[in-house]
Amino acid sequence: MTQTMSSPLLLLLLSTVITVTAAAATSAYPSVTTDCTVSPADNELVPVRREVYGGGRIFDISHRYTVDMPLFWSPNGLGHMIDRYFDAGFDVDTLDLEVLNGPALLVDVPRDSNITAQVMESLKIPKGVRRVLFRTLNTDRRLMYKSEYDTSYVGFTTDGARWLVKNTDIKLVGLDFLSVASDDHLLSAHLEFFESREIILVEGLKLEDVPVGMYNVHCLPLRLVGAEGSPIRCILIK
Repeated sequence: MTQTMSSPLLLLLLSTVITVTAAAATSAYPSVTTDCTVSPADNELVPVRREVYGGGRIFDISHRYTVDMPLFWSPNGLGHMIDRYFDAGFDVDTLDLEVLNGPALLVDVPRDSNITAQVMESLKIPKGVRRVLFRTLNTDRRLMYKSEYDTSYVGFTTDGARWLVKNTDIKLVGLDFLSVASDDHLLSAHLEFFESREIILVEGLKLEDVPVGMYNVHCLPLRLVGAEGSPIRCILIK
């Protein structure tokens, strides 16, 4: 679709949304404002891009999609981790939204190691915690802001992934680079996570400047039938 064709369509959709929102404010949704405006009165168009909302109550932990962000690369390309699951129809549309949304713990990982079994044990994550976001040296090194894919990133080793699966109640694992598994354990660590089909991996999170602690996480992937992964918007609410 060309730019000249898409622009009128965008304007039409925007007008429709504004009309519907204003109407809804007087009926089913009385809390919705009716004084919608597209631009300020002085015509100075200054878009606001925020990472934190509500004075620190909401953190956007998704990176912006830009042309200079790193791309996952493998000499063998991207393939199915466990063929029998993919062949049976387990795709993004079958992910459990209860796992992707709910109380989550943000932890700092020791900066001198991958996430091994020893590191996992040292974090002392309480039983019953089902969602954990792991902030690592990747955040300090700002690897998600570099266009070149850096294979020295921090991730889970095979024994670290196995320890998590066998000794915790964690069902959502979040990490601050494009893979939760370290480069040397790329296949084997992923297989540890995926074998049970109960654990969801959320990768490429933006975790700088977010205090350690408990939050409510909200992650919503697109409903891509037949796809094994999806872009996702994640936020934390204190």
